[in-house]
Amino acid sequence: MADRRAQLVDRVRGMLAEALGASRTRLATASADLAAARERAARVRRAAGVVPERVGAERDRRLAEIEARHATRIAELARRAAAAAERAAPGAGSAEWAGWRPTPVSRAEPPGAARIGTVRVPGAEPVPALLPLLDGGHVALTGDERGCETVVAALLLRAVGRGAPGTVRLVGYDPDQLGGGLAGFAPLGTAGLLTFVGPGGLGGLLDDLVEQIRRINETVLAGEHASLRELAEATGRRPEPWRVAVLLGGDELSRHERGQLDRIVRAGAACGVHLVVWGVALPDAPSVTRVRVEPDGAWIGPLPVRLDPPPPATLLTLTCREVARVVSAGPAPTPFTDLLPPPESMWREDSAVALTAPIGEGPDGRPVLLTLGDYPPHALIGGPSGTGKTNLIFAWIGALASRYSPAELEFYLLDFKEGVSFARFAQGRRDPSWLPHMRLVGINVNTDREFGLALLRFLAEELRRRADAAKKHEVTKLAELRAVDPAGHWPRIVAVVDEFQMLLAGRDAVAREAADLLEDLARRGRSQGIHLVLASQDVRGIEALWGRPALVAQFTLRIALPKALRILAERNDAAQSLPKYHAVVNAESGLAEGNQVARIPSAGDWETWSGLQHRLWRMRPAEAAPARLFDGDAVPRLVDAPDFRALAAPQVGTPRGPVALLGEIIDVQARSAAMRLPRAPGRNLAVLGTRIDEACAVLDAAARSLARQHRPGSARFSIACLDPDADPAARALYEDLADDAAWYDEETVAELMAETAQGLGGSGGGAPHYLLLFAVDAAAGSLAGRVGGRSGLEHLRRILHDGPERRTHVLAWWRGVARMRADLGGPAARTDQIGAWVALDTHGGELGSSLYPGTGGPDWYPRPWRGLFFDRAVHRTGQTIIPYGPSR
Repeated sequence: MADRRAQLVDRVRGMLAEALGASRTRLATASADLAAARERAARVRRAAGVVPERVGAERDRRLAEIEARHATRIAELARRAAAAAERAAPGAGSAEWAGWRPTPVSRAEPPGAARIGTVRVPGAEPVPALLPLLDGGHVALTGDERGCETVVAALLLRAVGRGAPGTVRLVGYDPDQLGGGLAGFAPLGTAGLLTFVGPGGLGGLLDDLVEQIRRINETVLAGEHASLRELAEATGRRPEPWRVAVLLGGDELSRHERGQLDRIVRAGAACGVHLVVWGVALPDAPSVTRVRVEPDGAWIGPLPVRLDPPPPATLLTLTCREVARVVSAGPAPTPFTDLLPPPESMWREDSAVALTAPIGEGPDGRPVLLTLGDYPPHALIGGPSGTGKTNLIFAWIGALASRYSPAELEFYLLDFKEGVSFARFAQGRRDPSWLPHMRLVGINVNTDREFGLALLRFLAEELRRRADAAKKHEVTKLAELRAVDPAGHWPRIVAVVDEFQMLLAGRDAVAREAADLLEDLARRGRSQGIHLVLASQDVRGIEALWGRPALVAQFTLRIALPKALRILAERNDAAQSLPKYHAVVNAESGLAEGNQVARIPSAGDWETWSGLQHRLWRMRPAEAAPARLFDGDAVPRLVDAPDFRALAAPQVGTPRGPVALLGEIIDVQARSAAMRLPRAPGRNLAVLGTRIDEACAVLDAAARSLARQHRPGSARFSIACLDPDADPAARALYEDLADDAAWYDEETVAELMAETAQGLGGSGGGAPHYLLLFAVDAAAGSLAGRVGGRSGLEHLRRILHDGPERRTHVLAWWRGVARMRADLGGPAARTDQIGAWVALDTHGGELGSSLYPGTGGPDWYPRPWRGLFFDRAVHRTGQTIIPYGPSR
């Protein structure tokens, strides 16, 4: 250890010597040469009386040449020394006070030396005079009090300017209250960066510095590195601040104090502990630079120095105030790159046993790791709004995605709060990249709890599939399954649900099923590599779990952000005093002994994240596909629906009949709500509600999807619009269906009913006929008249009853359930002929048992641009759908 410290000191000395000492030898040689030349010239002059005149001229010419060569050499050496000084003390370390500003180093960059003045070189520009301090050694001052104060102020301000805010901490011992240049640094005290020790406190101060050195050597360096500087160069991290103790005189040191001072001189610089002393004798050591200050200058060893003027009071005060302000605002996040492995090591980890990645930096400078595996299996994240919950999720995703390939890890993300922050992981219009691990991203689902339920159902089905495979291979865990079935696709799955309490809100069927699925996944998912990460900013979100202790017990990994409540154990309040960009990580179900404090990187903004995502996107496998993006605020389009594009081949004549697409199901897969129209009783559709745009959109999508399955001229579309507000949408559909469509209005709709009903008397082998009736209940007056001996309503009822078996189907919009019942024959009329329906702004209780199995109707609460779809032939419960947006 002593040898390594000596090497470090030699390296720092060498750097300083390049700036000051090395040139001194060269200057001495040049001066000696110049003196010898002058001596030779003098000898020539003494002999001038006997030398011819031309010899005297030649003598003067040669003398001038010699002096010019030596002046050039001296100037060149001075220039090299100045350049070396610039390298040894860049930026704030050596800049003139007139243009000085802080230039903080990065965590892997050495701070360099500090300028206190200049060395005058005859015939050349002055060379900066430098002293090694931060990571360099200690400074012992003697001589003139005012000059020493100037040196102390310059050293400390330059040190503060080279360190990031908060990384340089000063402590002053000034028993005689001599000032020593510390008064201007007083603003640092408000941020805890400057403290004073009064008379009699020197022993305690030295004891504390020695204890810091011991702790750093044992727990931070831990035998792996010789110094903090070496650690920073190797890892890019500097976990400890620089500590500079300014000792300004005092009583004679006791034997104990002298011993502690000797220990600091020997071992302090390697641990970032430095001394600047005046009036206190330091032992001779390679780490000590001695400066003798006189009224007209100073001496660094034998080198004369002209001291710089003291730093301007305004500059000193403003700099310290700004540093204090930044520190008081809270520590800055660590760089996001700290979480990432080297580029050549990305996607090299194996997830068979667990997923492990850093989430931030601990107080000791070492990474704080998060693990998801058999233990801990699931994570609970909590923190009020603005404390960095989303940022932490992004940081964790980045750390995992950079270590594990898409074959090892898949993500499913769901965000119940309003916002689109998770959308960056999916393919976008402006940015074609996506995170290759991402399989599902759900945003703006705060009103679509059904989507959260769909995700849990999907995960439950995946759990069943994995459990069946494990049973088949007679194993129990994912690692064992992957070992016996290496060709299978068994990545670990991480499902993140932000503001998950929304999923459990209410006392309806969705909340009950979601809670049951969550409990089953939490209990059995660990063995099959399915991990849940639930996050909430509201204490109520956590309390939603408290009634299910078996569920809460599975979430042994707890991450508490500043001021988080109910995340950790009851008596564990460590999160209450956390600063910004910090979190308590606890893998022991929140018990205090499991606390780890981590400083979290800033990963939330797109500029930080995009570099990693684009790198991983370029690494994606050839068969990789973008994640499914579900945006609760977006209205899907029929032409973009995969099921619609798949309808290109004609399907007439297939036993199951053509398909009418009605909207997009709120589901993990981008599937369309489809109603098949075979030749079977009841294959008619009713759209129920008063929302015109949505009702028209359902009928429009149904008609266009049916038309796509028929060749031109092979099917008939009769369009009747009886609400003027719906006329534009119905007209657009009519025009697009071209020669296959016929238009009817209030005056001709009765004829349509009579003509269609009369056509049902045949064998039913004709072309398919679809009646698209917009606001059919508005035609009560028109349908009351009799055509062919029956009223229009009677013809409609016959069409509904007999039409489907003869390839005639009604797709009609009624503006209320009661109005539909009236058209069907009254409140007691049977509704069997309505095989499927879409309820818009119709409450579940209005549907009743005649349209929905059971009693009282479904748990359906209407909301904009959503519908409840139920098909008697297929469903046991209704499906929430999103009507496709207008086609034009």
